[in-house]
Amino acid sequence: MARASAPDPRPLSRSPVGASSDTSAKSAESGPGPSTRLPAGARLGVVLSTYHHELTGAMLDSARAELARAGLEPDALRVVEVPGAFEIPLVARALGVREDIQAVLCFGLVLKGETTHDQHIATSVSAALQRVSLDIDKPMLFGVLTCNTLEQARARALPGGHDKGREVARAAVEVLAALENARNVDTARPRAGFGFAAQVQP
Repeated sequence: MARASAPDPRPLSRSPVGASSDTSAKSAESGPGPSTRLPAGARLGVVLSTYHHELTGAMLDSARAELARAGLEPDALRVVEVPGAFEIPLVARALGVREDIQAVLCFGLVLKGETTHDQHIATSVSAALQRVSLDIDKPMLFGVLTCNTLEQARARALPGGHDKGREVARAAVEVLAALENARNVDTARPRAGFGFAAQVQP
């Protein structure tokens, strides 16, 4: 796992899986989204890296509180810990294939070190989670921070700052609602390409 070092002039990596970066900066300030409730009986999984547990644990605590506000029962969150970010995708898949789990939230931290090790880890983890999500048809929410320094990580993980845990929890609620809507779109009318209703001749 990469170690913290002097700040790097490169821009911070963006989270390619889960909530978009456009909404992340506003999540702590904005009110509840349009779909703020989970369906009754919902069960979610969490894969939590123990690397810098004080930060990943803070993200989990914030996510747990947000999910409770969305209606998740206290015993409906299954948490599994892993040593680092690289191990997250495999365990996330193991949770995701369970029939009783609707989505998996993934929390970890990758810090820049003296080499490009952090870039390889971050890219591998994000690509693997996206692949798992598409393979098993369930959301894998990306809560893996990719920062240059611990100071940047603290600003994003701890309440009062960016609050990544809350953002990821909100994304989980919203994407589950979006999937439910997509799977129940009215298909009674014939459809043409690109989603336009076909013109049916009398």
